[in-house]
Amino acid sequence: MAHKINDDCIACGSCLPECPVNAISEGDIYAIDAATCTDCAACVGVCPSDAIHQA
Repeated sequence: MAHKINDDCIACGSCLPECPVNAISEGDIYAIDAATCTDCAACVGVCPSDAIHQA
C-alpha cells in the first residue's frame, strides 16, 4: 500500500531526497504518486510534521 501526505504537510522538502523512486511532487502540500510509491517508508521518518501515512 502506498503512502499519502495529509494537510499537516509544511512543504519543507525533507522527504524529497529520501524517496528512491521520485514519487513525491512539490506543491503547497506535497503529494505522493501512489502508482510510483514502493511503500519503502523512507519519507516517513524524516517528516517533521508527521504528515506522511499509509494510504
